[in-house]
Amino acid sequence: MKYLSGYLTSFFIKKRIKKIESIIRSPIKIQHKLIHKMIFYAKKTEFGKKYGFKDIKEYKQFSERIPICNYIDLIPIIKRIRKGEKDILWPGKVKWFARSSGTTNTKSKYIPITTFSMHDCHYKAGKDMLSIYIHNHPETKVFFGKALRLGGSHELCKKYNTFYGDLSSILIKNLPFWAEYISIPRKKIALMSEWEKKLETLVKVTASKDVRILLGVCSWLLIFLNRLLSKFNKQKINEIWPNLEVIFHGGVNFNPYIKQYNDLFNTPINYYDVYSSSEGFFAVQDQKNVDGLLLLLDHGIFYEFIPMEEFHNPYPKIFPIDKVELNKNYALVISTNAGLWRYIVGDTIKFTSISPYRISISGRTNHYINSFGEELIIENAEIALKKTCLKTNSIIHEYTAGPIYMNKKNSGAHEWIIEFKKTPKDLSYFRDILDNELKSLNSDYEIKRYKNMVLRPPIIYIARTGLFYDWLKIHKKLGGQNKVPRLSNDRKYLDSLLKLK
Repeated sequence: MKYLSGYLTSFFIKKRIKKIESIIRSPIKIQHKLIHKMIFYAKKTEFGKKYGFKDIKEYKQFSERIPICNYIDLIPIIKRIRKGEKDILWPGKVKWFARSSGTTNTKSKYIPITTFSMHDCHYKAGKDMLSIYIHNHPETKVFFGKALRLGGSHELCKKYNTFYGDLSSILIKNLPFWAEYISIPRKKIALMSEWEKKLETLVKVTASKDVRILLGVCSWLLIFLNRLLSKFNKQKINEIWPNLEVIFHGGVNFNPYIKQYNDLFNTPINYYDVYSSSEGFFAVQDQKNVDGLLLLLDHGIFYEFIPMEEFHNPYPKIFPIDKVELNKNYALVISTNAGLWRYIVGDTIKFTSISPYRISISGRTNHYINSFGEELIIENAEIALKKTCLKTNSIIHEYTAGPIYMNKKNSGAHEWIIEFKKTPKDLSYFRDILDNELKSLNSDYEIKRYKNMVLRPPIIYIARTGLFYDWLKIHKKLGGQNKVPRLSNDRKYLDSLLKLK
């Protein structure tokens, strides 16, 4: 039965690759067809009537009539939808809401998840992820074992009789039968709300299984795998799961974690990146060891892009996919089959290829440091830290950075709180290398560092082991896709962490 189901699942997933290849050949046609279909379907909703969806025939009309928005603009509408009102942003009632980790704002966001977005976006993208992997590794036997998923918590919002929780929990709750069959742990454990208790239970119930796939946020997976090794007094994960073949990861940049992961295995393992959020499943890595994720264009999401130099303008230029350029920073704007229309996700991306359309995540529209005009984005920080670690033989576990403001005596600076897994022998040398790498990557930073007139050299504080974990625990953000923002334009996170030192 195990092998029969493995062959059937593999055959079922393989069929999708031909559709993926056809989309790659006609990306613009696919996107145009999709937005017209979505407009037609939503024309009788309150939103569709307000903006005259029934008369929209061209993209130009769509872009001229419908304003861009962010979550703050939608709060009153989302409240109405959560109370059971139907046909507002998307036809019918919405039963499920993905609650965000709240890193963008202090309050949680409740993103509507419709039946359409669940099946035609998230699950469909999951099938594509597996289909691409099978295509790249035709001899794979991953479906003859189990896929271990590391999800978040799940709660019932009793007041409105709607469900909310981490996106992963909503998807686990409604998982198709074939995916549920190959997945562990079972729903009861996967949906446990108390992270540390769930972690211990996961270690106990999964160690004896034939795990071949791991899925989750790489930072939380790393904690789980280290706990597993400690529990069973093993040195390598292969000693527990000899058939483990691939890790599908997302949520945070994988580069700072690569060495720590490689140290966990005594045989090679495949790593595949995905770009998924509460708002949608956007992209998957389609080629091994190639930078850039394949943008998914027929999954109920219509994409638009704001050049970052336009982002803070009252009326920024916004481009559809056929107008984008390579290696340029864009803010991501989406219209989805969950009723998010021209919604600013908050992520910034760059196109690494336009045939096919592949992207890399360069940062956040609001997670940056620009207190002194230096415009330091996450992409700069990640690359600089990776190079610095290589040159100083150090390993970073977690980090965050923010400004030290100018005063009468001193110019400004950036303060970095870094939790090392392997601390550099000379912290001053580490600081100087990091500073120089940032200068080489960001001309604005380099100018502000000139003769220390605007910015002094970085200030680095070495965090005790477990500081970031303790902060997340205190703020009830353990598990799921929760994380301390890497960069912030104020001292909110720095000061909060330093209080725990």
